[in-house]
Amino acid sequence: MSQKLGLSQKAYDPVPDGESYEPYIAASESPLEFTVKSIVAGIFFGILFGAANAYLGLRVGLTISTSIPVAVMTVAAFKALQAMGQKGGILEANISQTIGSASSSVASGVIFTLPALFLWGMDPSLAQMTLLAMFGGCLGILFMIPLRKFLIEREHGKLPYPEGTACAEVLVASDVGGSRATNVFIGLGIGALTKFVTSWLKIIPGRLHASIPFLKKGELRLDVSAALFGVGYILGPRIASIMVGGALLSWVVIIPVIAYWGEGRTEPFYPEMLKTITDMGPGDIWTRYVRYIGAGAVAAGGLITLVRSIPTMIESFRVGAQQLKARLGDKAAILQRTTQDLPLRTVGIGVGVVVLGLAGIPQVFGALDSFVVRLIAAVLIVICAFFFVTVSARIVGLVGVTSNPTSGMTIATLLATSGIFLMFGWTDKIGMAAALTVGCVVAIAASIAGDTSQDLKTGFILGATPKRQQIGELAGVLTSAAFVCLAVLMLDKAHGFGTNELPAPQATLMKIVIEGVLQNSLPWVLVGIGVAIVVVVELFKIPSLPFAVGVYLPLGTLTPIFVGGMLKLLLEKRASNKEEAASRREQGVLFGSGMVGGEGLMGIGIAAYAFWQGGAPQGFGLGWAGSMAPLAGVAFFALLVWYFIRCSVSRK
Repeated sequence: MSQKLGLSQKAYDPVPDGESYEPYIAASESPLEFTVKSIVAGIFFGILFGAANAYLGLRVGLTISTSIPVAVMTVAAFKALQAMGQKGGILEANISQTIGSASSSVASGVIFTLPALFLWGMDPSLAQMTLLAMFGGCLGILFMIPLRKFLIEREHGKLPYPEGTACAEVLVASDVGGSRATNVFIGLGIGALTKFVTSWLKIIPGRLHASIPFLKKGELRLDVSAALFGVGYILGPRIASIMVGGALLSWVVIIPVIAYWGEGRTEPFYPEMLKTITDMGPGDIWTRYVRYIGAGAVAAGGLITLVRSIPTMIESFRVGAQQLKARLGDKAAILQRTTQDLPLRTVGIGVGVVVLGLAGIPQVFGALDSFVVRLIAAVLIVICAFFFVTVSARIVGLVGVTSNPTSGMTIATLLATSGIFLMFGWTDKIGMAAALTVGCVVAIAASIAGDTSQDLKTGFILGATPKRQQIGELAGVLTSAAFVCLAVLMLDKAHGFGTNELPAPQATLMKIVIEGVLQNSLPWVLVGIGVAIVVVVELFKIPSLPFAVGVYLPLGTLTPIFVGGMLKLLLEKRASNKEEAASRREQGVLFGSGMVGGEGLMGIGIAAYAFWQGGAPQGFGLGWAGSMAPLAGVAFFALLVWYFIRCSVSRK
């Protein structure tokens, strides 16, 4: 068996020519791996974090990678079982996190696109949503299989795959000794408690706002949210600062400018049809005007990010095609356990089943009853998915899952699909829904490819069996898809999309893109202002996509993210040495991941209550606080920050 000494430097460095990487668990060993325990644990944690990520994405427009928190919780669960006489190994834990993390990618693709159908009044069924999620997830995993040998094995040390390597470090550290699960579980409790007191009991205000003196309709806002605070810590100070900078531009510059400009107007200004600008509050101006400016900014930022990735895309696609050709010609090779993938025959059959399912099952595209149109859509899906899976798998190897330009890929897919549909005259709501479902499947495929490549990197470092991980990824998609989609349905019933509670920013953007191409119904002046903002931001060498997302999202959403990012900077700067800084970073990320999961799960719980009872919990209201309610909210958020510092600094 392996010596418990942790990872060697070879886990990070390129392998010299003529040598092979020796993983943590040798290829000659055959430890427990794909067991009932690992499957059940992975499915359970996948359902929990998938639902939580769906809530987070609908609220703030982004999701987090859950590989590390799932891995940590799996290790803790296995150690509890070991105390009861059930042995477990590191490769079992790896399979569990592989299965469990797949749900987050499914959630990303679903919440980035499908809520647009609800906004159009074309509510999809649970069966339709689940089929789209399953087909997209399976395509992403299947297309990733022939790329693994090159991207993961041959590019070892050149493509770092940061989340995959970090997850391997966590699993090995837990295998060597020590416990890292405490902060995840504390974070789960704190996140759930925060959501409970703000949205169920309602004894603390969930949103705070204050007018800015001498600035017409200018406001500062803060959401009392543990999840958003945790997301800020995970993202770090740079991205958090850029995002809140975009939000401040909207709320303290653009909204006051619109308010001053519209002060003397006696008629509503398009796209608003009822109220004059004078009669509108800051939130109304943001909803009716600034959101279109933000949409133009996000679309432009996403496309710029995509254009910058074109050289990488072309190279990745070329290398991927070469690798696939080499694999097809290498049928006689005898493979070790650690180099065994699912057969390419399985990949081909699987892709064929997906195409037939997309074209042959009418429920997949809702009201679209033409087999020819469904077949065209299915072919577009496969072409775009194959290209963007190849691209996504390589990009996340360089910059990580968080920086994967999935939104840009989805926008590019929607533009191409909508353009084709426009040529055929399919411009009604059914055509728009069909274009959106194409984007949904491609978004899920690209997202799951990023997650799969990170998981395969973890497995490569540890010495896992690739084909078992690939089966695990498929199991994770197939078992979590229905629960993620059910969570989305319950959240819609409880709050509705496009509301303050669930703005569904990414899906709203996709809706705007499709309508802009097929119906030419956009206020193009506002969209053009957003594009101009991005161009100026690019000239100042500022990353345009996170800034554009800040312009698009409410300020209250970005403020706790900014606080979390700044706290991470402060804690690491005040550490006495590099080891302490690394410890604080790790403990904070685990705590933040736990808070995201806890608040997300409580949000799903509140939605379930509202779904079954016909209304959200009424709580006790804020009558006890009166005018002191805002101070109570500030005090509660300050207490949350203090406790986060205490746990991140004191725990080793």
